[in-house]
Amino acid sequence: MKWLWMMLALAAGMAVSVQAGVNGGLGKRIGVFEGAFVSFLIGTVVLFLMQLFLGKGELLAMFSVPKWQLIGGILGAFYVFVMVLIVPKIGVANSLMAVIAGQLVMSSIVDHFGLFGGQRIPFDMMRLAALGFLFLALWLFFRK
Repeated sequence: MKWLWMMLALAAGMAVSVQAGVNGGLGKRIGVFEGAFVSFLIGTVVLFLMQLFLGKGELLAMFSVPKWQLIGGILGAFYVFVMVLIVPKIGVANSLMAVIAGQLVMSSIVDHFGLFGGQRIPFDMMRLAALGFLFLALWLFFRK
């Protein structure tokens, strides 16, 4: 079953690459804020329909969760806005390489301290080496 989750994550990563290119083009045509808004609006409509027909029916429970758990939408909007802004300027691959580097740095911090109720996975020399290679790859991607 674990391989199925990994394949799903791989598919999501591929979708993010397509999304970046599509949203970058959209933002170029209609404006950065407008492109980010339209992308989120369409996603909101799709998720509304999905939760309506497939959800657990506990949408109002959002009022009882800790308020910090509601910032995901703000972070998602920031991500989509930045991608709409930078993809036309530096390309999909460069944009995603930088995003992945940021994700791995922050996720290593989250794992190390077990933040947000997650499992604590200590940062070690192996992970440091992996991040070093990632930043080398980022530098190679951005080199002309």
